[in-house]
Amino acid sequence: MTQSNTMELSRHAETQKTIPATPEALLKAVLEANQASDPRTREILDSLIRHLHAFAQDVRLSYDELHKGLDFMVEVGQATNPLRHEGILLADILGVATLVLLMDAKAVLAAGGTEPALIGPFWRANQPVLDNGASICSADTQGLPLLVSGKVVSLDGSPIQGASIEVWQAAPSGLYENQDPEQEDMNLRGIFLSDADGRFWFESVKPSGYGVPIDGPCGKLLAVQQRDHMRPAHVHFIASAPGHKVLTTQIFDAHDPYAFTDAAFGAVGSLLREFEASADGTYRLEVELKLEPGFTPMPKPPLS
Repeated sequence: MTQSNTMELSRHAETQKTIPATPEALLKAVLEANQASDPRTREILDSLIRHLHAFAQDVRLSYDELHKGLDFMVEVGQATNPLRHEGILLADILGVATLVLLMDAKAVLAAGGTEPALIGPFWRANQPVLDNGASICSADTQGLPLLVSGKVVSLDGSPIQGASIEVWQAAPSGLYENQDPEQEDMNLRGIFLSDADGRFWFESVKPSGYGVPIDGPCGKLLAVQQRDHMRPAHVHFIASAPGHKVLTTQIFDAHDPYAFTDAAFGAVGSLLREFEASADGTYRLEVELKLEPGFTPMPKPPLS
């Protein structure tokens, strides 16, 4: 036997020893290949690999089904653009986003803090800074008047002065302004600062429930699941203050017909509130945002 043949056989034997021949051996090899230097990244990837392999075996995933799933993920990426984030929508309708928020907030909820809720795909960067009492509506926005008054406090109830509160909502048509060419830029959006008593207040219109976008891959997924795509009416809030963790939440209309079937699973706990009607037809919403001590960075807006 020539030297080259001997070397080839040696390489072949080595290859035979390292090629995984069973699902268990394959999983072991894939885990060993993960050499991420950051411990947390390695932990996350290891768990992801284990669960993906277990999922594939649990449902007896076929090669064709695998590629259909991969094509779906490609569609999610292709449907994402500066005006729409399909990935966030996917995390919302699968309940994953709310799950992560509730896990993160376990300690603060035990201490009586405000429940977090989804940022959602429609928060924009550079929303206008407005004086307390200002309206976030453009002059041509039609709808039932809504007066929102709120207070930002620490867990012990102490008012927080100078907190930044970002707000945004859909119009009574059920559309955010970035979805609707008929609305003015930045309509129904604003940033307010709390006063010495921790208070902020502004004028708006009563929001409407609306359907999440169903013209993309997430809409196809909802149809396959035979699920409704509607969300209950709500107003978004992000409150931040020095020495406190950022709170992202939503306040929902407790009387909305979709209050208990939110397509994004966001209307949790005490976030369902009364939008109280006055005799003159004006609605009022009282909000208390209770912040946990500490620090978290401001999340990145999904839209510019």
